[in-house]
Amino acid sequence: MIRRGANPEQRSWFFYDWANSAYITTVATVLYAPYLTSVAERAACGFVGDEDRKCTESLSVLGISVSAGSLVFYVVTIATVISAFVLPVVGAIADRVQSRRTLMARLAWIGAGVTALMFFVTGSNWQLGAALLVVANLFYASSIVVYDAILIDVAEPNDRDRISSQGWAFGYLGGGTLLGLNLVLVTVTPFGLSTEMAVRISLVSAAVWWAYFTVVAHRGLKDHPPRGIAPAEGVTLMQRSFGQLFRTLRELRNYPQTLIFLGAYLIYNDGIQTVIYSSSVYGEKELGFGTSTLIATILIVQFVAFAGALVFGRVAARIGAHRTIGGGLVVWIVVVCAAFVLPEQQIVPFLTLAVAIGLVLGGTQALSRSFYSQLIPRGREAEYFSLYQACERGTSWLGTLVFGIVHQTTHSYRPAILALIAFFVIGGALLWRLDARQGVVEAGNEVPTVI
Repeated sequence: MIRRGANPEQRSWFFYDWANSAYITTVATVLYAPYLTSVAERAACGFVGDEDRKCTESLSVLGISVSAGSLVFYVVTIATVISAFVLPVVGAIADRVQSRRTLMARLAWIGAGVTALMFFVTGSNWQLGAALLVVANLFYASSIVVYDAILIDVAEPNDRDRISSQGWAFGYLGGGTLLGLNLVLVTVTPFGLSTEMAVRISLVSAAVWWAYFTVVAHRGLKDHPPRGIAPAEGVTLMQRSFGQLFRTLRELRNYPQTLIFLGAYLIYNDGIQTVIYSSSVYGEKELGFGTSTLIATILIVQFVAFAGALVFGRVAARIGAHRTIGGGLVVWIVVVCAAFVLPEQQIVPFLTLAVAIGLVLGGTQALSRSFYSQLIPRGREAEYFSLYQACERGTSWLGTLVFGIVHQTTHSYRPAILALIAFFVIGGALLWRLDARQGVVEAGNEVPTVI
């Protein structure tokens, strides 16, 4: 189904979504956040908190008191602040290199190597765990900047919604496949393994998966020489890249519709990413579900999202990506309200909510990527995608910051999850203001038949 109508290079492009989704599902979404939280709780309280005995002590981070339960959200926030400075430079470099596919692969392989080191996060060593999460997120996001820019090389304007949706669906299928294998490992714990060791092995499996399938993508993609690059001062590649970056930031005001979309995406995607990051912690610490139940639930989300991304792609072909994304944000508001009132240890409502998240998750993200590609001036793809990626999945900061602060203030994850409604409401309001057709024309691109 996914490969219908896709050429060999597009199918190779899909494989990087298949590769990196292992990091997002197994590491970022399901296992590492609650695992690092447990390590932090052990350091702060001497035990791992649960529904009967919650850890309310704090850690001292550079002299600042930080709730052990909020640590992982602050770590993601720090990673994103760093990304705000690094990713635009990565994008500017990617617009000028002769081989984007090689740059993407090298960033991915380093990120996979850092992820493999998470195996050594044990006991109460939350400092190592936090540092590795920052670095892994940074290299993951950097590779995605280049990957998203390659979409413009492999797909024409009228095909981008379809190709982007198929790639995202393929990624959910890949991430779900590995997550299913890890579910068996964590649940069965063969060979006398402890649950903690099973989790650590699962983290390594995600690193190996990410690295190996990046090789597949790298071999199948082609080198597309830079086209239409804006002139920039400087002798070295780094100097020219910084020059291009500063020029783009100055000229962004000339593309008001692109700027509006970036603002809308910054806000509503922060909400989406915070839901993703907080889902496993919320399920374990607030609703009282075990690790195996959480993995099974996220697995359901992955495979439902596979279908959801394809369905959203077909809807966008009829009514346009702009309207389809807006409808998806309405569904997200309903999801957050439902999560707030979800009863503890009631599996049926929890799974129902998971299905709803899966249906809307892949579609809104895939169409946001393809829609944004229509608003980018030619020759500036990677650099503009670097601005986009500063608020993309795994690099949210405002949402995780709000979530962490609300939890630290109330000692409950329920008001923290409810606070995320504001991100979808504000982001949707900005998206409503955007004139999609005008934005494509302003960027100097061909207007698709349906936008």
